[in-house]
Amino acid sequence: MESAIDWHTARAMLEWQAEMGVDEAILATPVDRFAAEEEARAKAEAARAQPQGGQAPVRIVETRIDPIEEAVKAAQAAPDLAALEAAMAAYPHCPLKKGARNLVFADGVAGSKVMFVGEAPGRDEDLQGKPFVGRAGQLLDKMLAAIGLSRDENAYITNVLPWRPPQNRDPKPEEIAMMLPFLQRHIALAKPEVLVIVGNISCQALLGKRGITRLRGQWGQAEGKPAIPMFHPAYLLRNPAAKRDTWADLLEVQAKLKGLK
Repeated sequence: MESAIDWHTARAMLEWQAEMGVDEAILATPVDRFAAEEEARAKAEAARAQPQGGQAPVRIVETRIDPIEEAVKAAQAAPDLAALEAAMAAYPHCPLKKGARNLVFADGVAGSKVMFVGEAPGRDEDLQGKPFVGRAGQLLDKMLAAIGLSRDENAYITNVLPWRPPQNRDPKPEEIAMMLPFLQRHIALAKPEVLVIVGNISCQALLGKRGITRLRGQWGQAEGKPAIPMFHPAYLLRNPAAKRDTWADLLEVQAKLKGLK
């Protein structure tokens, strides 16, 4: 036989319990919620592993993409500079691409005896899609002219990175590493006889070391070619006193090119 408690009686009982300090309803036996969660997880995993309809359980294998390996494959597959530029434009793994307006590939005359390798595009370069077109580029043009060079006739110019880093920050090591295969292929296809490594980031990429103040003016080897580091024109705009050292480096380049004739 069922017993019923009227509404007023039930409310009076609840109010009495509240006055006695009862503020939570619990079971007579404690429940380990952590153990219950682990048990539920184990049951779910067992269910996923259980063959359905006589079929073997499906194993999902995650394929990890190596961006550097992908860059090597794409770069080596390019038979010429136009194909290399297209391969760089299609390369999806460098995050700098997402924030850049244009890919900055190169400027000047491919096949020139000297190739200048800068660091990364700035704002003006990003807008125009060409390396060294801002104030630093104007200074570079004057530097080239001083030793009988011109990007319109006998000099070729590119950068380590084809996309502008946000706020002109230094490129990250992983960004340099994934774009280096493209630069190496670029040098191989352009076939310069002398490399001029412009700035610290370029030294890091091609020489594996930094410290442009110590490295500048010293001939070495990069990609199997004579190479000389020098200050970046942007640095010279901030530090005009360093132009004297850069003039000496330019004379070294001029002498090297004359020796190749």
